Amino acid sequence: MAKIIIIVIVATMIEAVGIIVLTRGLKEVQGWREHTVSEVARVAWNGVTNVKVVGGVALEAVFFGALLYMLSIGEASFVFPLTSLVFIFTTLAAQFILREKVTWASWAGVLLITAGAILVGYGEAAREAALK
Repeated sequence: MAKIIIIVIVATMIEAVGIIVLTRGLKEVQGWREHTVSEVARVAWNGVTNVKVVGGVALEAVFFGALLYMLSIGEASFVFPLTSLVFIFTTLAAQFILREKVTWASWAGVLLITAGAILVGYGEAAREAALK
């Protein structure tokens, strides 16, 4: 269980960084001007040639690889809820790196997510103790 928790923490931090990098890259890519095939091609080209977009997607792929590994060695009912920790890291990064305004309601949601992740971890520890 400790191995999975360490991997979850590192992987969700990587995903949070990926989201921040991807967000910055997407803000650099100019949006749609008109609804044409050439416009779709232009936006797609700007996305795939933007280093931040590509880097953010690569970091998301690293997270997904870690998720696949964790699901292969752990139980989905334990692993997947813990990946919600990314909301904590992403919200912190959004406020302090991207300088986004995060409302009190958003922080309350982050606290509820944290409480849920702790409950999932506690439930898994209790289940393992009962099996011994």
